[in-house]
Amino acid sequence: ATIVVSGVRMLDRIAHFIARHQMLPPSSRVGVAVSGGADSVFLLHALRELAARWDLQLSVIHVEHGMRGAASLEDAGFVKDLAQSFGLPFHIHSANVPAIHDNQEQAARRVRHAFFEELITSGTVDRIATGHTRGDQAETVLYRILRGSGLAGLAGILPVTKQCLVRPLLELDRREIEVWLGERNIAWREDASNQNRDYARNRLRHEILPLLRETFNPRLDETLSNMAIVARDEELYWESTLPRPQPPAPSPQTLEVSQLTATLPAVARRQIRRAIEAAKGDLRQIDFAHVERILEMARSKEGHDRVQLPGLDVFRSFEWIRLAPASAASDWTRDFQFSIAAPASVELPGSEARITLQVIEKTEIEQPCVTVVNELDWQRFTSTDGALPSLELRNWRPGDQYRPAGQSKHQKLKFLFQEARIPLWERGDWPIITYNGTIVWTRRFGAAAEFAANPSTRVVLRVEVSSENGNRTSSL
Repeated sequence: ATIVVSGVRMLDRIAHFIARHQMLPPSSRVGVAVSGGADSVFLLHALRELAARWDLQLSVIHVEHGMRGAASLEDAGFVKDLAQSFGLPFHIHSANVPAIHDNQEQAARRVRHAFFEELITSGTVDRIATGHTRGDQAETVLYRILRGSGLAGLAGILPVTKQCLVRPLLELDRREIEVWLGERNIAWREDASNQNRDYARNRLRHEILPLLRETFNPRLDETLSNMAIVARDEELYWESTLPRPQPPAPSPQTLEVSQLTATLPAVARRQIRRAIEAAKGDLRQIDFAHVERILEMARSKEGHDRVQLPGLDVFRSFEWIRLAPASAASDWTRDFQFSIAAPASVELPGSEARITLQVIEKTEIEQPCVTVVNELDWQRFTSTDGALPSLELRNWRPGDQYRPAGQSKHQKLKFLFQEARIPLWERGDWPIITYNGTIVWTRRFGAAAEFAANPSTRVVLRVEVSSENGNRTSSL
């Protein structure tokens, strides 16, 4: 009688957990991921009994990884028969995970999640429910502690993910699930590979966790799961306080050193993690030590530093830290050189910036003290035969020098970069305009003294640099 009452309570607990986390909107099409093991078989039975509460449309999902020969095929057949006995649609994906040259656990996980994504994006299902339990949560949290995870990692297995995965059983223990199934004579499959101590997860499950429960805390699973809840709630708070950037694809990110050093370490670490995720596309293989290395880089009095992290190139130059995908680390210099005739508007190669040239006739004489660094004297370019000047737009090259307007002598652009504290990664594609091979204008530093407009100039060549959204940046 106790087991039956406990079983009823289990379904109520699951229903409460589903409702609390808003896992399954009414009339959802829910794919139940069933491996054939006790947890997933119980999940299917439980959701079948609870489906009427939310008018759920269930189907069964199975991935046959091709890892255990005949046993794997028998598992697939078992799940298919189970789906048919309930009259539910059955979606199966067969793979050859052993042929993938990678960690087999990780490869199998990627195969599963790719199939899940395919089912969701195709509209076959709205949600996919998996049978992760409190024991799985405890294993995950302990594993991440041992790996040196930060607080975000300690959130463990999330009840609901952005990929539309839901985990209704996270507050249940595996033992009470087996009792529930046993009391009802419901069969399940045992995966022999779950006993293989070559897998780190299995060593945690069968050796380390039992020892810790016996020696330190018999309720260790609950303790670790509670830790995950606290960590998850902390991360939800930070998500609302410091929302993640949403670049269309992994792309270089820039952090200001003063922002990181002026704020609390807890905030700075999360800003760094957000930037890593935006630059790299994910946070895989990124741990506490990597985030601390970037924080140390920001705190250092040295103006330049560089470090390679998993899939990421991190470079500090002056007051900026650039995080870029490792594949883009050497893509700082984009050599370009082409003719340009005013009026014109061209996009800088590999950049969101645009160069605009305008020929303007002025109607008013400006004050003698006025210097407009981005305006050139058009008459200096006009040839005797009236032909348009031969202007070229190119990027900066080592050794380039010129005399900016208002200066008494020529200066190397490299010196001007250092004086203006221009980060190294911004210099390679720095735009320069030349006339017959002579530099007449550069971004930020403006017109050359020999070609600069003066208060009495009537016709000027105005140069503007603007970002993709139209904001002018010529004065930066």
